[in-house]
Amino acid sequence: MSNDEKKNKKVQTEALVVRVKEGDHDAFSQLYDLFIDQIFRYVFYRVKSTDAEDLVEIVFMKVWENIDKYKVKKKNSFSAWVYRIAHNLVVDYYRSKKDRDYSELGIDVPTKDREHNAIRMAERSLDKDNLKGAMKNLKQSYQDIILYKFINELTNTEIAQILGKSEGSLRILQHRALKALKKEMLDMGIKYEF
Repeated sequence: MSNDEKKNKKVQTEALVVRVKEGDHDAFSQLYDLFIDQIFRYVFYRVKSTDAEDLVEIVFMKVWENIDKYKVKKKNSFSAWVYRIAHNLVVDYYRSKKDRDYSELGIDVPTKDREHNAIRMAERSLDKDNLKGAMKNLKQSYQDIILYKFINELTNTEIAQILGKSEGSLRILQHRALKALKKEMLDMGIKYEF
């Protein structure tokens, strides 16, 4: 996604938020459509796959219930606000379960580009298996940065807002996460260039 497309999406999103605050239910439906895939992927990679749909449903219920509290600011974006809600629910999920196994990663994550080529589908499945295996051995913060940046394609500004870090420290964290991921993949016998 180009910078212009991201800016257009942000402007469109903020306009929809204003309409939702004015009581436009169709605008909320459009917001939901804009964010459902990203939020689902984020939650799906963080929790047991059987619980992902329920948590995503709760995320959007919380967005609906609290959208009046969201303030349009130059620094903060709506997507960062939604991701923060999702992140907090994932944290609550593990607190309530007392299950600290953050390594539940699925290989059947929905993607926006559907493929009907059997060979390419097999290659992608293998790539996801490899990623799943390598990521489960990474620190939580490294997993988060890889999910936000490379799976959900968020900007550094959005990720910094979600994690409450500066963009400089985020770049350092991203570099370390990729280095650790590369090492894990090499340990698995997979040579992969980032």
